[in-house]
Amino acid sequence: MKELLLCIDHTMLKPDAVWSDIKKCCDEAKEYGFGAVCVNGCYVQKTTEQLKDTTIKTVAVAGFPLGTQTTKAKVYEATLAIEQGADEVDMVINVGALKDQDYAYVVDDIKSVVEAIKGKALLKVILETCLLTDEQVVMACQLCEKAGADFVKTSTGFNGPGASVHHVNLMKQTVGNRLKVKAAGGIRTLQQAKDMIEAGADRLGCSASVAIAKEIMN
Repeated sequence: MKELLLCIDHTMLKPDAVWSDIKKCCDEAKEYGFGAVCVNGCYVQKTTEQLKDTTIKTVAVAGFPLGTQTTKAKVYEATLAIEQGADEVDMVINVGALKDQDYAYVVDDIKSVVEAIKGKALLKVILETCLLTDEQVVMACQLCEKAGADFVKTSTGFNGPGASVHHVNLMKQTVGNRLKVKAAGGIRTLQQAKDMIEAGADRLGCSASVAIAKEIMN
């Protein structure tokens, strides 16, 4: 089960999170062997310092949680996060542009961030699957692949239902082995985590990571 714990991005993205919450996440990641800690931009530098001399990655978010920022703003946010030590960036797709079928804009939005951090960090694109039809999920995955993203990710967890086995499976079927899949939002039990991995997820975004780890140990 150690492999499953390494797949977890231990996440603290609450707007009212204080530094002690973030530090606790870093300490828990070290204790339980999680693969990464995912935080908002203002905590990236301090998180990187906390995780120094470990193999645990720092994950930053960009365009979070709505995805409606301008492309330039997303690029700046991602670039600054890398400068402060982030190993990976999870950016939110522009859902409105996707629904408007402005696919050129969606690709450019993602590709601009890809090019800004290429060779320095991986990019995961959050689709916010709960707001999309299956056809839109498939299209979003195809656009992410075209733009050069490394991962497609289900959800922010801020807009209704998070990850589902159905959506993870659909995303995996669409991207195959060309991109990886991250399931995030509402994964609170070991069984849910296993289900997501079985459906095709390579990574899991969880705030209930410790509860999952304790289930494994019991």
